[in-house]
Amino acid sequence: MTAQIVDGFLMLLHPVTFLYLIGGFLLGLLFGAIPGLTATLAIALLLPFTFSMEVSDALVMVAGIYMAGLYAGSITGITLNIPGAPSGAITTVDGHALMKRGEGAQALGMSAFASAIGGLTGVIILIALAKPVSSVALLFQTPDKFSLVLLAIVTVTIVSQGSLLKSTTAMAIGLMIATVGIDPMLPEGRFDFGSYNLIEGVNLLPAVIGLFAVCELIAQAGMPARLSQAQAVADLPAPRRRDFLPSRARIREVGLFAMLRSSVLGVLIGMLPGGGASMASFIAYAEAKRSAKKPEEFGKGSYEGLSASEAANNGVCGGAIIPLLTMGIPGDAVTAIIFGVLLLHGLVPGPTLLSDNFMVVSPMFAALFVASILIFVSVLLFGPVYLRLSRINRGVLYAFIGMISMVGVYASTFSIFQMWVALAIGVLAMLLRVCGYPVVPALMGVILGPYFEEFLRRSLIVSKGDPSIFVTSPISLALLLLTLGFIWMLRIGPARKAGA
Repeated sequence: MTAQIVDGFLMLLHPVTFLYLIGGFLLGLLFGAIPGLTATLAIALLLPFTFSMEVSDALVMVAGIYMAGLYAGSITGITLNIPGAPSGAITTVDGHALMKRGEGAQALGMSAFASAIGGLTGVIILIALAKPVSSVALLFQTPDKFSLVLLAIVTVTIVSQGSLLKSTTAMAIGLMIATVGIDPMLPEGRFDFGSYNLIEGVNLLPAVIGLFAVCELIAQAGMPARLSQAQAVADLPAPRRRDFLPSRARIREVGLFAMLRSSVLGVLIGMLPGGGASMASFIAYAEAKRSAKKPEEFGKGSYEGLSASEAANNGVCGGAIIPLLTMGIPGDAVTAIIFGVLLLHGLVPGPTLLSDNFMVVSPMFAALFVASILIFVSVLLFGPVYLRLSRINRGVLYAFIGMISMVGVYASTFSIFQMWVALAIGVLAMLLRVCGYPVVPALMGVILGPYFEEFLRRSLIVSKGDPSIFVTSPISLALLLLTLGFIWMLRIGPARKAGA
């Protein structure tokens, strides 16, 4: 197997194959950074063109898009407070706070460094433990998946800044939005008010665009003080490329072990169908806050929080590919499209894929490894360009983002109605923001709501309505106890100490 991996790296040295990797990587950066144009959309648009490509070249290009797209969501999140992808939402909280403190270069550098560590960790685990680790994912039954989603929902709620009541309310709003449309278990519409447009429900991309892009555009347009604050950020001295290198003191402060822990957590969550980068980044952020020496800095500009979410975010990449290749089970939306790429070329993901066609997929492993390194190289090359986003005329910039966001919504849904939905959710998000309610829990409610409902209802169907199924499964019980542990350590414990 080692010889085949080496052959995969040697195949990557072929000029045409390497150009496919670079092209995919740059495409992933572009689509991942622009709100509304995700890596999933980039690979979906690429899919028809893979017909005429060698399967190894197609997988290499897809790998470059995947790895770069997961990282790039943090670029506009840090610089403009508008994450390019849902997985960059938690990075935005600390990253933009650092940007406003004049530490944008260091924030971008640390984000890229942590993403590279996460990506490399994920690829190494993918190469070394693909078959044995994938068997662990098979142990997760429906009740276990419900408990995992519940853990994510609870951790997102309790790590949010401010009132627990307000963050719980925001999460509930997101979960309610997720219930609109066709019932996942029955062919009936819910909360559609007789409108055929609402039958399809609220898609994820319009929700993301509304909660972040539209909300931020309204906030920037209506608050002159914020505009002047943004201009103050833009007036900082132009950074040099070496300013994007994280200092040794900063890396020691965060800790390589902490980044590796978040990376492994991302890999493990990525292996679970429905896990995804958003869930991984939030759970890693919660764990980092629990174990941090200064948890009070989280949400106000913490490099530890920034690194934890980004390391887990890119760690998902390697983890999600493990069940895809070994069991034929996509771990997220991107790997579902990679599944299609393999099928188009006559390869069926499953137990025999690696044994019969390892030479075909080994260049993809090499591409993921090299793309992880390119993440850090890219911030050294393009970092000054990223920061110039904050120097562009605000009116022109936000008009462009608004246009691209709406185009992105239409390109992913082909629905004018969903564009109006994005605008309506943006207005709702602005009202929440003005009243002091956090927006991120609402987004996670929309993302996790369908999984939460599906796994809950399926579990209760299997048990014939007996809720004890969630505590009789060892894995589910462990996850529920972990959820209670997070509640105690992050909310009840600190509250008791403060009251003492």
